[in-house]
Amino acid sequence: METNVNQPIDFIREIIEEDIKTNKNSGRVATRFPPEPNGYLHIGHAKSICLNFGIAAQYKGTCNLRMDDTDPAGETMEYVESIINDVKWLGFDWEDRLFFASDYFERLYDFAEELIKKGKAYVCDLSPDEIREYRRTLTEPGKESPYRNRTVEENLDLFRRMKSGEFADGSRVLRAKIDMASSNILMRDPVLYRIKRTPHYRTGKKWVIYPMYDFAHCLSDAIEGITHSICTLEFENNRPLYDWIVNELIEGEKPRQIEFARLNLSYTILSKRRLIELVEKGYVAGWDDPRMPTIAGMRRRGYTPEAIKTFCNKIGVAKKDNLVDIALLEACVRDDLNENAPRAMCVLQPLKVIIDNYPEGQTKEIECPNHPKNPSLGKRKVPFSKVLYIERDDFSENPPKKYKRLSPDKEVRLRNAYVIKFSHLIKDGATGEIKEIHCTYDPATKDGPSLDGKKVEGVIHWVAASHAIPIEVRLYDRLFTVEDPASKGDDYLNYINPDSLKILYPCFAEHNLKDALPGARFQFERIGYFSLDPKDSTKERPVFNRIVSLKDTWSKLAK
Repeated sequence: METNVNQPIDFIREIIEEDIKTNKNSGRVATRFPPEPNGYLHIGHAKSICLNFGIAAQYKGTCNLRMDDTDPAGETMEYVESIINDVKWLGFDWEDRLFFASDYFERLYDFAEELIKKGKAYVCDLSPDEIREYRRTLTEPGKESPYRNRTVEENLDLFRRMKSGEFADGSRVLRAKIDMASSNILMRDPVLYRIKRTPHYRTGKKWVIYPMYDFAHCLSDAIEGITHSICTLEFENNRPLYDWIVNELIEGEKPRQIEFARLNLSYTILSKRRLIELVEKGYVAGWDDPRMPTIAGMRRRGYTPEAIKTFCNKIGVAKKDNLVDIALLEACVRDDLNENAPRAMCVLQPLKVIIDNYPEGQTKEIECPNHPKNPSLGKRKVPFSKVLYIERDDFSENPPKKYKRLSPDKEVRLRNAYVIKFSHLIKDGATGEIKEIHCTYDPATKDGPSLDGKKVEGVIHWVAASHAIPIEVRLYDRLFTVEDPASKGDDYLNYINPDSLKILYPCFAEHNLKDALPGARFQFERIGYFSLDPKDSTKERPVFNRIVSLKDTWSKLAK
């Protein structure tokens, strides 16, 4: 899949173009996408993926995929594989440049010893609480650790003993020696290494000390020859530390950190910690639940990679955080599917219709276009028979004004087929519910006027009962009822939408869907866009997920 290189100029691209003009980094552009493999990627990561790979393509550079796996707690190969699958599915290629920060553990350790030898790092015996206490606040300078002035020899000895596993977890850390009076609290002798006896998913029990993210990340960028380290705004305060580390340890060309606004999406949570909680507490059925904002969830729901990339392009790159309306994402999905999804007919709330004057046992195949404006998608044949199903809402015994569907005094056209006229109905004696409707048809009305020669206003979809296949339909909606659930803090779970999933069975679909492949997308005419669930569907019970509705009705309902 080709990457769209016709991107609008934003402040990041302005920086890159100026660097190219001045021949900085010998004119090279090298970016990277560096996720931590402790969860599944979400739509916010998709923005970063599109930005990093898109810039590399636009300026004929390279983009690496790197797992920043420096904290063994929670990191797994499952997450690594999911990240690789998601980036591939979006259509991006890192070629042979898949890297892991854990590949660099030996080099990172050597860098740490180099800092110690330069007198720029020391082993500290303070507890985590004491370190926080000594850093103090923004309005007062920090207090130096009593271990800050250990000799180089003593620090080297202690650090090597930390590596060999001589000390207990949390008993000692390696800290950078920077400035305990810095206005940026992060620069007040930050921790570079900690003792952690947690096996690593790649290195096993080889290491009992692990580098902190801030130490490993910038040096991994430097090792890989990254020119522009593009990250989100929450790392803005970390930039002075990023620069300090690479300036102390790296000769020659150095990577430059540039921050942009992260994606915040309405009616959505993008905090990895919150997403883990939703999964672990069972509020959703896993990371790939179609209600989740994960790429895996969106893929399973039926979103297309093209739509996601269009969305990321539309929202652009900003310097300040803002809340993007999820309706824009849904519109991008809807626009893509409107152009490319073949049509089909499915009845969600079936009501039986009997055509009294249609021959018993006869079936006629009606040819229908798979797309009204795209002949390349071909045609299909849909059987028509005496007994049909229509949507229960497409008949009204006492219709309101301007009702254009079937009623006792109003004819209606069946999509691609005939005009039918109401004759009588049969109700359930106990409940009063309509059990079936009886109608008549005129075979001359398939492509012509109504039974009385007039134009018919209403058109409804249908399926033949003799050939229809029963399917399960899952109607997904937004997971939260409030626009900004992240603003609710720890109470965000109180705002989960109780109607975020409705399951309907049996629904009846035209028989052509019986051979649909997992993930296949369709427009169910007059209803919405649906995809065959690749996980739960069976031949006996196909499951179709609603991707998006035909129109954005949520905003109207919300108002």
